[in-house]
Amino acid sequence: MTFRVPTRIVSGQATFERPMRVLVAMGSNLGNREASLAGAVRRMGEVFGAEFGGALKEVSGLYETDPVGGPMGQGRYLNAVASLRCSASPLEILSVLQRLENEAGRVRAERWGPRPLDLDLLWIDAGPQEPDSAITVQDPPLLEVPHPRMWERSFVLLPLADVAPDLVDIPQPALGVELVAEHWVSSVRGAEPR
Repeated sequence: MTFRVPTRIVSGQATFERPMRVLVAMGSNLGNREASLAGAVRRMGEVFGAEFGGALKEVSGLYETDPVGGPMGQGRYLNAVASLRCSASPLEILSVLQRLENEAGRVRAERWGPRPLDLDLLWIDAGPQEPDSAITVQDPPLLEVPHPRMWERSFVLLPLADVAPDLVDIPQPALGVELVAEHWVSSVRGAEPR
């Protein structure tokens, strides 16, 4: 497995002159999981478009996995990764993602507990056409980008490889991760079909 390493360190309040590629991990293990993720895709397209002139560019296949960490007995997760382009600051992106989680009914009662929607900011860069412009955000405890545990989690890496093969090369198959749908968001308004 190979990974791309960020090269530039910025604060969470940094602003960008041009739209950056933003990668967001999505997960759900409560309620109608697919509908929760499809709603998140739609809302990310709407909010980042309206508030930051951004655009939803691509969404990975949909993967089903067992929970990692957290309380015993919780249901399996559906996971995906979305690729956006926007010029919002890292903390503005985080704020939008948390707002969308709240809209979906997320309650932060216990770490890694069940949730209708989990959105994690994984990566920010200018895209494959500018390979030396990946960034690291160090603004603990609010935000760390790249996500500090993303390289350890198959449920992130497999969908990430769908939308950002320039970042990670994953040998297939990964244990405990099952592709359940490749083109699941093609009907979601605001998402470009894969």
